[in-house]
Amino acid sequence: MTSSATALIGERRWRPAAPVDVALTLSPHRHGGGDPTWQRTADGAVWRTSLTPDGPGTLRVGTRSGEVLGQAWGPGAHWLLEMLPSMLGADDDFPGFIELLGSLSGSASAAFVGDLAARNPGLRIGRTRRVMEALVPAVLEQKVVGREAWRAWRWLLHKYGSPAPGPAPDGMVVMPPPDVWRKIPSWDWHRAGAEAVRARTIINAARHADKLESAVESGEADRLLRALPGIGVWTSAEVRQRSHGDPDAPSVGDFHLPGVVGWALSGRKTDDAGMLELLEPFRGHRHRVVRLIELSGIRPPARGPRMPARDYRSF
Repeated sequence: MTSSATALIGERRWRPAAPVDVALTLSPHRHGGGDPTWQRTADGAVWRTSLTPDGPGTLRVGTRSGEVLGQAWGPGAHWLLEMLPSMLGADDDFPGFIELLGSLSGSASAAFVGDLAARNPGLRIGRTRRVMEALVPAVLEQKVVGREAWRAWRWLLHKYGSPAPGPAPDGMVVMPPPDVWRKIPSWDWHRAGAEAVRARTIINAARHADKLESAVESGEADRLLRALPGIGVWTSAEVRQRSHGDPDAPSVGDFHLPGVVGWALSGRKTDDAGMLELLEPFRGHRHRVVRLIELSGIRPPARGPRMPARDYRSF
C-alpha cells in the first residue's frame, strides 16, 4: 500500500513548441555533485526539491517523444506543476535571440555564438520564481571556490532542511524556510565553513524574504537585492538568472568569467569592462551567450594564479 507521504499528488504533460533539454536547462539549479536538492537518475529524469509558497515539494521531470512529463509530491506539488513550463523556458525569448543573431550577420562573433547555439538547441533560460533558493547558494559562492561553497550548502541543508516529499532519491531534502535561516547559530555557520560575512548576508536577506519573493520583474528584484548589505552585482545576477530567467544578466565580478569570455570571443583574456564590451552586441541575451560559452568548454591557457580552496572550519 502506498503511504500518504509517497502518494503522487499530481502530474502534468507539456509539449514545448521546440525540443527542450531538461537536464541542461535545469542544471544551473544544481550546486555541486552532491546537491541534496537536485539529482538526475539513471532513467534520465531530473529530480528537484523546492520550498514553494504552498510548502515543500518534490518534482520529477522526464521526457518522452518530445513531451515533458512532470510528477510532483508534497504540499507544493500543484504549484511546481503549474510552474513547470516556466522552469523549462516557456517564457524564454529564444526566438528573439535567433532574430538578434540574424541581425548580426557578417559578424564573426555572432557566427561563433550561433554555432554554439546550434550545438545546444535544447538550452533554455528558465525561471523558478524562488529567490531565496537561488540566493543562499549564490551568497555561499561569493569569493570562494565552488567546492568550498557546495560543501557548506550540503552541510546546512542536511542539518536544517526537511526530507523531500515522495519517493525522491535517497538523501534529497528541501531547503529550510527563511525563519530557520535567521536562527542558525554562529557555531553552525562555522561548522559549515561559512564565515561571518556570508552568514550575516544570508540572515539579513532572510529577514526580507517576503519582499524579495514578491518581485515580479528582474529589474525590480535587482533593486531589492542590491539594497541589502553583502549583495552586489555578481550575486544579484546569479540569483536573477535562476529566479527570474533573465537572459541578459551576466555575472559581472566573477573571478574566471572575463578571461573565458574574452578568450572565446577575441582570443585574449580580458577584465569585466572588456567582457561587457564584447557582449554588448548581444544585449538582451548576454547571460545566454555566456552560458553557451561556458558549455563549449573553451578556456584560456591555465597560466594565472588559481583561487585557493579555504576551509573556514579550521580558522
